[in-house]
Amino acid sequence: MDPTDLQPVLDQLDDNVDDLEEILQPILAGGLFKSSNKLPVMDKAKLYVMMTYALESLIFSYLRLRGVDAKQHQVFTELTRVKGYFAKIKNLETEPEERPMTLDKGAAGRFIKHGLAGNDKYDLERAEKQAKERARAQLKAAMLARKSAEATSSAMTSEGQTNGSEDDSDGGVEVNPSVPEKKEQKAKKEKSKEHKSKDKKERKKGNKSALQDEKKERRQKKKEKRLARQAQ
Repeated sequence: MDPTDLQPVLDQLDDNVDDLEEILQPILAGGLFKSSNKLPVMDKAKLYVMMTYALESLIFSYLRLRGVDAKQHQVFTELTRVKGYFAKIKNLETEPEERPMTLDKGAAGRFIKHGLAGNDKYDLERAEKQAKERARAQLKAAMLARKSAEATSSAMTSEGQTNGSEDDSDGGVEVNPSVPEKKEQKAKKEKSKEHKSKDKKERKKGNKSALQDEKKERRQKKKEKRLARQAQ
């Protein structure tokens, strides 16, 4: 490379060094401990890690410029260790996920039972409570069985009554006649009415003929009486 081409690069390096000295002036003037004493814990950790990483990086670059295999040097191990601190700080900065508060009832029950073991009064109360619960369960089961038996017997009784009523209805007289029977009854009534009307008419005719005969007889008697008078 032509030496004249290196001049701009060197000028840029000189400017960067000046900027770095200006930035590091507070630390270089008062010391690292004094500068970081007023910082919070997290910022203080970041400052120490960044300073260490910067120094280790400068040494790593210096070794490479001298032609030394820097990856085989101890400084590379230190750089790897400092990078691990960066990861730890990042994990601390991220807020942990809120874990839901859950209660393990089984574990709590075992813990309480173990803590109260050997207490005669507690054991006696627990035994009485368990006995009462068993008695209640048995009583409830007996009541359910009794109710089911009563329901079954009532169902059988009602079924027998319905069967008996059906038999009675089959053997007895039907209260509600069917449609053809109603028509037949209506026809009978109409026929009886016709017969009655015919009888009335015949009676009227008979009465009329009887009256006419009586009138004829009366007229005949009157004629005979007149003739007898005339003959006298």
